[in-house]
Amino acid sequence: MDIQLKRGFLEACVLAVLTKEDSYGYRLIKDIEPGIEISESTLYPILKRLESGGMLRVYSVEHNGRLRKYYSITGAGRLRLESFLEEWKEVTAVYNFIISRIEEGSQ
Repeated sequence: MDIQLKRGFLEACVLAVLTKEDSYGYRLIKDIEPGIEISESTLYPILKRLESGGMLRVYSVEHNGRLRKYYSITGAGRLRLESFLEEWKEVTAVYNFIISRIEEGSQ
């Protein structure tokens, strides 16, 4: 899959998971993996980019004597997720067009 396309999907997956509840890195990976494969080295730059873009808020909570970073979606993050879903309608329309042409050509 094209890296830029995958990056957009991963950002949307992170935002979607966080609409349910705040979460931390390791748990985000586990929650996202049923949909798309993601590693820590991929996740943390995405989290940083979303935070820098104002789409996530970050706070720390003590857990077993250590601080754990939690991520929370912001209003801007929710708007970005809505925008992704609107853009996806266009992608779906193009996909359906391509499939229909391939099917017509194979008959």
